[in-house]
Amino acid sequence: MLQAETAVRKESPEQVRDILVSMKGIVKQYQVGGETSTVLKGIDLTVRKGEFLAILGPSGSGKSTLMNIIGCLDVPTEGEYLLSGIQISDQDEKTLAHIRNKQIGFIFQSFFLMQRQTALENVKMPLMYGGVPEKEQDDKALHMLERVGLGDKVSYYPNQMSGGQQQRVAIARAMCNNPSILLADEPTGALDQKTGRQVMELFHELNEEGRTIIMITHDIHIAEHAGRIVRILDGNIGEGALEDA
Repeated sequence: MLQAETAVRKESPEQVRDILVSMKGIVKQYQVGGETSTVLKGIDLTVRKGEFLAILGPSGSGKSTLMNIIGCLDVPTEGEYLLSGIQISDQDEKTLAHIRNKQIGFIFQSFFLMQRQTALENVKMPLMYGGVPEKEQDDKALHMLERVGLGDKVSYYPNQMSGGQQQRVAIARAMCNNPSILLADEPTGALDQKTGRQVMELFHELNEEGRTIIMITHDIHIAEHAGRIVRILDGNIGEGALEDA
């Protein structure tokens, strides 16, 4: 296992080294039945622009909580989180929503496509909420669908597409606002092995174009597609994670 992680740890010389995500001493606690449950126990993590990072861990390890904080869906109880130089820990919900819309493109296991909307309409939804003019919405959404190989499926509804095609629509939607990070939560979990491999190939292409990808997964075989693996276990970065920021 450690050998596999060492192999994928290498970073290409062309990779941009600017720090995008900086986490120091991140703690997340919840009150459960009058008792305090500590889910994250002092996480330190750095992600640079242009990286393809996998956060690997089993169910209950804290990886989903960490993803929520990275994605500005939640804030830490303690610690410092800087995203593109912005101190996230101190922001209110309105500001966090604005940061999410501009900085984070979410890709989920279950796609979360609107079933009564076409591929094009699904992809341009973030642009609609962002107040982008309608003509520009259509142009950007079409460009993103073409980028993921679905230029001929713009008028298709989700139930007319395969699982892999639906995930590509979700990826196109995530990219529409040109976010700083593509944040993927178990992106191949609902796909068969062949289709999952195709999605990983697309991630490789996007990363080679300079897009930063952070992928959450429990599967080492999926994690090995990333340029670097960090393992999380019981709310801690594990010794075998090779986090070397």
